Amino acid sequence: MQSFNAYSANCPTRLVLDRIADKWAVLVLGLLSNGPVRFNQLRRQIDGVSQKMLSQTLKSLERDGLVHRKAIPTVPVTVEYSITPLGRTLVETVDGLRIWAETHMPEVQKSQNRYDRALA
Repeated sequence: MQSFNAYSANCPTRLVLDRIADKWAVLVLGLLSNGPVRFNQLRRQIDGVSQKMLSQTLKSLERDGLVHRKAIPTVPVTVEYSITPLGRTLVETVDGLRIWAETHMPEVQKSQNRYDRALA
């Protein structure tokens, strides 16, 4: 079995870490953990994401085997995304980042303000 070392500059795990550390990927995986979601529904629920960025994020997550894309033959075609078993092994960890950020944002903001005042 091949071993990986994320601290090595050429390790392919760095590409995966870049992907899962992306804010859009964290938000998409968190929403998909509740069940399949259509593209436009994801776009409405993730305030601020552009159609292009959401599409790129979903394609990257699909390529990595974390998300499954299903085209439903309607007029126009409906596209639904769901989390894969591999994605499910990751979702608790990445959704924990979102939860941590929501919980500790007041403390982070206080620290930022204190730091900025000290520089002024």
